[in-house]
Amino acid sequence: MTVESGGLDRDDVRALLAEHLLEMHATSPACSVHALDLTGLQDPAVTFWTVREAGALLGCGALKQLSPTHGEVKSMRTSPAARGRGVAALVLATVLDEARRRGYDQVSLETGSQDHFAPARRLYARHGFVGCGPFEGYGEDPNSTFMTLDLRT
Repeated sequence: MTVESGGLDRDDVRALLAEHLLEMHATSPACSVHALDLTGLQDPAVTFWTVREAGALLGCGALKQLSPTHGEVKSMRTSPAARGRGVAALVLATVLDEARRRGYDQVSLETGSQDHFAPARRLYARHGFVGCGPFEGYGEDPNSTFMTLDLRT
């Protein structure tokens, strides 16, 4: 598996992101969907990566700069055929390595609170993320789980 920066112009990436948004809207009320669309991912504050193997797209993820010391994990998605192969862990490690390289003090994220999102919450917890309150403009939402990782320790 190889991690590549960029790729938002590729058809398979756009299809995976469209699938991601459809699933988020199918599993959460619209007011609780905080996934970035293609335009949001093209923001200069966002760095986007894909994971491929033999040319096939396996997954993606992004890091959004919230401040000079705080980043947010965005758009974590593994293709259905690649689930259980460590794709998400590889993307998350890439995001965290970049956050450390930038000198961030913390990285936070929002994910769903429903059972559907339990595997994501377990992944983040395995990597040291702990629960926190809403951050950077998010509000309290029973459909959201907020987590953060202190990179200073």
